[in-house]
Amino acid sequence: MQKCYNLNIYMFNSDKILSVQQAKQLSPVTLAFVGDAVYSLYVRSGLVLSADRRAAELQKLSSARVSAHGQSNLLAKIEGRLTQEEHEIFLRGRNAKKATKSKNADVAEYNRSTGFEAVLGFLYLTGSEDRIEELLRE
Repeated sequence: MQKCYNLNIYMFNSDKILSVQQAKQLSPVTLAFVGDAVYSLYVRSGLVLSADRRAAELQKLSSARVSAHGQSNLLAKIEGRLTQEEHEIFLRGRNAKKATKSKNADVAEYNRSTGFEAVLGFLYLTGSEDRIEELLRE
């Protein structure tokens, strides 16, 4: 994983941060929708800031990390560091009924990656960018 970069610059309107209770009322798939964007931006920013590469190479490197397989592997490294609340969000995301299926990952990896994304979405929407960076820093 690349060096961590401050995500809070991407929060467009910080007065729109949700309370923990509000965020918990969102569907875990909705949290994962946001978390997918957060993680993709984190990975892409890290790649661009780490070296001058061609767009095709950046896309290939990004895809490997942002894929369900890549997210599931990262989750295996950080899962033990999740708080109880984060673990509950992860389980909700992992167990949620999804409208789509992964084309390139098995069901278990896809479900785990959805749980991972739900945690990131929850943390982002509650203004916990520092916690996101803490979890993603390796």
